[in-house]
Amino acid sequence: MTPSDGPAPAAPGAPPGAGRWPLRYRDHRRDPAAWARRLGVSREAVDLYLDADVIDLHTCSFIWARFGYDLSRRHRPHLRGTPFFNQVDFPRAREAALTGIVWDITTNPLRGPEGRRRAFLRNLARLRRLLARHPDELRLVRTPAEYRAAKAAGLLASWIGVQGGNAVPLDLLDRAPGRALSRITLVHFTRSELGASATDPRHRDVGLTRHGREYVARMVAARILVDLSHINRRGFHDALDAMPRGVPAAVTHTGMRSLRDVSRNIDDEQARAIAATGGTIGVVYQPGFLRPALYDYGISDIVDHMQRVIDVAGEDHVSLGSDYDGAVILPRDLADVTEQPRLVEAMLRRGWSHARIRKLLGLNYLRVLAEVHGESLRDSP
Repeated sequence: MTPSDGPAPAAPGAPPGAGRWPLRYRDHRRDPAAWARRLGVSREAVDLYLDADVIDLHTCSFIWARFGYDLSRRHRPHLRGTPFFNQVDFPRAREAALTGIVWDITTNPLRGPEGRRRAFLRNLARLRRLLARHPDELRLVRTPAEYRAAKAAGLLASWIGVQGGNAVPLDLLDRAPGRALSRITLVHFTRSELGASATDPRHRDVGLTRHGREYVARMVAARILVDLSHINRRGFHDALDAMPRGVPAAVTHTGMRSLRDVSRNIDDEQARAIAATGGTIGVVYQPGFLRPALYDYGISDIVDHMQRVIDVAGEDHVSLGSDYDGAVILPRDLADVTEQPRLVEAMLRRGWSHARIRKLLGLNYLRVLAEVHGESLRDSP
């Protein structure tokens, strides 16, 4: 266990709010066999998992931190299938041996434009302060090179994403606040000045607006990954049309409509369109996206949707997109983030190769980010 005896003073020159709040968690790298026994999985699954880049494209835990949820404390899940939150915190992200994670900021869409701007800036500053409390455990990153450096230092690489581009005005994309962002989900649950949500049937024929097209172009110029989760089908294709050839897009948390026909999932054509950009699709863990029966739901359903992406778009275009703490109910055999090697066990039982599994766990996302930032992964530390 890592000791925890309260905050230490910030180092000279550290960002505001920085300090050292040691995190309490079990380091499973010290005894992988015990972790395998506890989870009821093979040592092969745990060893592969621990040796891989493991990156979650979309985690919503920061939403709850704004309501008193302490990200620095290790929480216990209430029950299996814990609804809504209490699935990830900083200690459990470390205990789960994640090497990278995207922490998302979501801003209330009912606010007016100036209110959304102020809320975004306030939330961004708070999230950065929370990350800065743990310089011995976490590091804010943006590029693959920065990720590699954090991983080499034994730190959890932490990207910042935003749900809903209407929270980040155009003028901020090219300034310091925007430069802290790795990814923006263009549209969230409501229609905005950028486009319309897939869950809004009244505006299913509304495409990306002129402002939305300009916004996409500015995101690309600022090297911010364009995330097409939540947007309706017409806006999805409009956004891809607005992007230069060779720039990848992503859908960070979704399922496949060919397996579960709900509005938030993407169809096979959309999956192939993302693959054509060189992008990736993060498969979500929420049962409503993956199967009709919520009471009989497991990790195998997540892997089914990953298999469908592979079948229609290829194994280079699927990733982990949990949506932990995003008001999701987890599978019966995945209590929280610390049990993720069970995903690898399920993949191995499908006969998937180690090379394929490594791609899904993190390498696909790193390749996408390298293309966004014009980097070569071979040049990263």
